[in-house]
Amino acid sequence: MKVAVRSSLKDTGPQPRTNHRLKASTVRLMKQNIPLMIMFLPGLLFYIIFKYAPMGGIIIAFKDFNLRDGIFGSPWVGMDNFVQLFNQAQSLQIIRNSFLISILGLVVGFPMPIILAIMLNEVRKMWFKRVVQTLVYLPHFLSWVIVGGIVLSLFALESGTINRWLEGILAEPYPFMYEKVSWLFIYLGSGVWKEMGFAAIIYLAALSAIDPHLYEAGSIDGANKWQQIRHITIPGISTTIILLLILSVGKVMDVGFDQIYNLQNAVVSDIANVISLYIYQIGILRGQYSLTAAMGIFENLVGLVLILLANYIARKFNQGLW
Repeated sequence: MKVAVRSSLKDTGPQPRTNHRLKASTVRLMKQNIPLMIMFLPGLLFYIIFKYAPMGGIIIAFKDFNLRDGIFGSPWVGMDNFVQLFNQAQSLQIIRNSFLISILGLVVGFPMPIILAIMLNEVRKMWFKRVVQTLVYLPHFLSWVIVGGIVLSLFALESGTINRWLEGILAEPYPFMYEKVSWLFIYLGSGVWKEMGFAAIIYLAALSAIDPHLYEAGSIDGANKWQQIRHITIPGISTTIILLLILSVGKVMDVGFDQIYNLQNAVVSDIANVISLYIYQIGILRGQYSLTAAMGIFENLVGLVLILLANYIARKFNQGLW
């Protein structure tokens, strides 16, 4: 018994010295990483200033906001802005359009970078691979003003390049930008064309981490290219695919402003009028800031619920974010 007591006393004795060593090593590690912390500082400041600090302004969704009284001086109205928002038939149509376009964009656009990355990974001619990568990455660095101008130049009713070709076949041009179905296909296709190459970078990085010996073993076992892609490549990047899918699901209601603003027109407004356009037209142009702030809160709450649901489902397969 005495030996046990002495040993326990000896075990508890050096703890302050251990804590001191731990603190010293932590301080030493922080000093060694000062250059990295300085490099991280601009990104941290960006998110604090432009992402977190403006979140305090969401209280205007519960106020009758006006510029004279400011955020804190404007009178409280509680949930009146939300009631007014969902009593408008236009709001329900806008939410429906946003959800429809986002779901179609996710279904069409999400697999394309994966397919492109797998195809590039199978290319053995490096010069050809570099040329293709450059060509598919380039549209990402163009603004939607430029891309929208290119799309309109191709599909315009009277002066569009494609309609000039069709006039020789159909004897009359086709209103691509003024038919809802064709406009939707052009909208989705232009989005895929612009972002597909840049999004494929993440999957190419994930593909580079796959052990090449797995392909050699599969080839020895008689697996063809399709079987290797199905049983080695796709499982090897499945974690990355699920991670990005969860993040994409969280943006289902976020259609984005630049693309829809540059491609929309009055004829297709029934399908092109989405939340981002509503916030611009009603909030910025008409000054109804409280109403559009309520719409923004609703949009983000839906995104939060969807990302939590997607992560919950992914955790069932041991692939969740947290």
